[in-house]
Amino acid sequence: MTTTAVSNSLTHGRLPKAAPWAILAVSWFAMIAIFLLLQLAGTTDDFNIAGALFFGTLLYLVAIVVVSMLVEGSRQAKDRLATALVLTAFVIALLPLISLVFTVVTNGAARFDLAFFTESLRGVVGAGGGALHAIVGTLLITGLATLISVPIGLMTAIYLVEYGRGPLARGVTFLVDVMTGIPSIVAGLFAYALFTIILGQPGVRLGIAGSIALSVLMIPVVVRASEEMLRLVPNELREASYALGVPKWLTVVKIVLPTSIAGIVTGVVLAIARVIGETAPLLVVAGITTSMNYDLFEGPMASLPVFVFSSYDIQGTDTQAYLDRAWAGALTLILIVMVLNLTARLIARAFAPKLGR
Repeated sequence: MTTTAVSNSLTHGRLPKAAPWAILAVSWFAMIAIFLLLQLAGTTDDFNIAGALFFGTLLYLVAIVVVSMLVEGSRQAKDRLATALVLTAFVIALLPLISLVFTVVTNGAARFDLAFFTESLRGVVGAGGGALHAIVGTLLITGLATLISVPIGLMTAIYLVEYGRGPLARGVTFLVDVMTGIPSIVAGLFAYALFTIILGQPGVRLGIAGSIALSVLMIPVVVRASEEMLRLVPNELREASYALGVPKWLTVVKIVLPTSIAGIVTGVVLAIARVIGETAPLLVVAGITTSMNYDLFEGPMASLPVFVFSSYDIQGTDTQAYLDRAWAGALTLILIVMVLNLTARLIARAFAPKLGR
């Protein structure tokens, strides 16, 4: 009597858990090696990190399905295909960011030195110099804009969530929505017109004017982010506080704000990241200078976005020196935003409500 083996798709072998990641890494390294060889052969001028990762991900998509088909069978291979497609979509979405960071780092590393952070461009015509004046200007202008925007935006959000009812609240909400979409150059023109009227002279260039222009862009972002976080606070917490006889303003201060502080801080950092790279309004109202200026109320003040723009737009005798400074300025701006985001996460974790069992 002969027996016939019955094939069961559920009893096939299984790949190790690390196998998909190993196949992905091998695929990426293989494509990176191919692109490097093409660059060395003179086929391409620059190394294309986005292209290497894209074709490496496509190679992984084919390889994981083939390997899974051979080892695990067709049933599991279909599941691997669906998972690989999701990963491929994720990598494709990240490619512009990866390409941007790679390009800025590779081009900005040439001038990312001590002199860049300790010297200004005063008296510098060709190579040398640094961006200390622009870094200080960016921190001062953005810091003052934050001091203006956060209290106004937070109190507006509290009014809309806790007190606002009727036509006034709807009008404020409508104006916030309109301000969210205004072009940045409009904010710069508003600050320019405001200080022209106040000081009575056209063509004024002041750091404080740049802060006002940035605050116009920051306030609606802070309002929207804070409003959403405040609405997430459960009404039961408010009602429990009212039941104990706590007045409404104290409930907002002691219950609502501490509960939502983590999200509010994240929203504030997003608002700072939204405006710290703005060039048009600062070019209009803050101007550009090659000297140090610590006074927001006196004379033009440099900033990193305008520093990068001017380095590209107004190149001197040594073109490469200006381009290197521009790339280094862009890299510094990215690092500042990254530090702000990390700081916000630490602050949010420290002030987030501690939940018991």
